Amino acid sequence: MSKRPDTDEAARLVTAVAPRRSVEDAVRASGLELLGRCEHLSQVPGLLRDSALLQDFAAEEADILGRAMLRVRARQGQVLIAENDPSDWMLLLLSGTVDVGKHKLDPDTLRPVDENARVAVLRPGAVLGEMSMLDGEPRYASCWALGEVEAAILTRAALAGLIREQPAVGAKLLVKITQLLAQRLRNTSNQLLRRLPRPAT
Repeated sequence: MSKRPDTDEAARLVTAVAPRRSVEDAVRASGLELLGRCEHLSQVPGLLRDSALLQDFAAEEADILGRAMLRVRARQGQVLIAENDPSDWMLLLLSGTVDVGKHKLDPDTLRPVDENARVAVLRPGAVLGEMSMLDGEPRYASCWALGEVEAAILTRAALAGLIREQPAVGAKLLVKITQLLAQRLRNTSNQLLRRLPRPAT
């Protein structure tokens, strides 16, 4: 069966950003334990119900996605994503809790100082690192395990493969990621508006 030109073009756009080192190399370099493919993603307790990314996925679709992902384990305190790292994959948190933090800036020089500001605490079902997966830019923040954590990794290349080989699942995944990014942008905008000084009356 020949592939449709529109799915090939969509896959090409996803992989147009310069490739990085392999995810396996990145996992080994970070000290994360690689557990193999993320088979039977639909059977992770509560995941389809609790994950905003997977809420509209049927079990069969989630399992297709899982076969494109790698499963990793992190120990307590271990970094899963490092701020400014140029990696091109995202994480779906399967178990455990992850702290997200960003280096604070010196107010005078606007240079990072050796102190983190907590951005969020994430629980199973959360997605981390999807912006860098899509645009290839360095990581915005760091994420580290607050206890033992298991997560599923989706690379940009695997996303392109899904778009080509399983276009319905690939399209659904892209829509869900876009919705998550839009919601985060709305939340950030609302936080900024709350911090702005009120105009004098």
